[in-house]
Amino acid sequence: MRIVFMGTPDFAVASLRALVEAGANVVAVVTMPDKPMGRHQDTLQPSAVKRYALAVGLPVLQPANLKDEVFIEELRALQPDLGVVVAFRMLPEAVWSLPRLGTFNLHASLLPQYRGAAPINWAIINGERQTGVTTFFLKHAIDTGNIIFQRTTPITDADTAETLHDRLMAMGAELVVETARAIAHGTPAVTPQRDDVPLHAAPKIFKDTCRIDWHTSGREVFNFVRGLSPYPAAWTTLVTGEKRTELKIFSTKFEPAAHGRAIGSIDTEQGMRVAVSDGFVSVGELQPAGRRRMAAADYLRGLRTEGVLMME
Repeated sequence: MRIVFMGTPDFAVASLRALVEAGANVVAVVTMPDKPMGRHQDTLQPSAVKRYALAVGLPVLQPANLKDEVFIEELRALQPDLGVVVAFRMLPEAVWSLPRLGTFNLHASLLPQYRGAAPINWAIINGERQTGVTTFFLKHAIDTGNIIFQRTTPITDADTAETLHDRLMAMGAELVVETARAIAHGTPAVTPQRDDVPLHAAPKIFKDTCRIDWHTSGREVFNFVRGLSPYPAAWTTLVTGEKRTELKIFSTKFEPAAHGRAIGSIDTEQGMRVAVSDGFVSVGELQPAGRRRMAAADYLRGLRTEGVLMME
């Protein structure tokens, strides 16, 4: 079976590696064009998938436009039996319908929940206790195709976006191989996605999305921070008199308590404890703009201020 693999970041490399090590016949890898980097944008950085593909001798295609006829003809000439997509761009029908057996996608959620670009982050932010990976056949509407296989994993309070990403990456790689084998041995039974249940979305995350709202509950702040840690990272503004400093926050603990303090005010007697409606959120690690990541206690020791500290 001739496979064309499509993907870009590290999350996709694990699945490509698993296919190669399982002996799959990957005839080409499609990935993003090299990205300009550096101060003058004069250095081109290849994707993680391209670096791995070249290291193991796989042909690489990097179309700027997925609808380009030259690219589609290159794909057609490969006579692919199956397309495998992991963490890539939205594909036009001319691409995903080209392989004889269709094209399937690996998604890092239990579809139909958390369709979208950031399922790992939003599952933690929303306080989910379980998530997983799904393989499904592509069709017109994004993340809506018939489900092939799913695997689940719990989300614990110790999980961050990083730890969950790595666990789902490994699980997903195994599921991609299992799915490809099932398709090679005959079309597996599929399950249509349900749309008659309340659905959570997983939209792309921007900087404004990452700002902490201290007026939510302590548990919500705790989930929000770990759902964005270490990247892109939740952030807030520290107000010290007339000075305002942007801080990235990487870890917190929530301490339920009754208090009469203003929301966002900071108690520094036992570290950096921020008052929320139902207690205190203790900040573990942070990073001031332009400086290194550090323990909140170390940051406080170097902070010269008088009066009330506030988070906004």
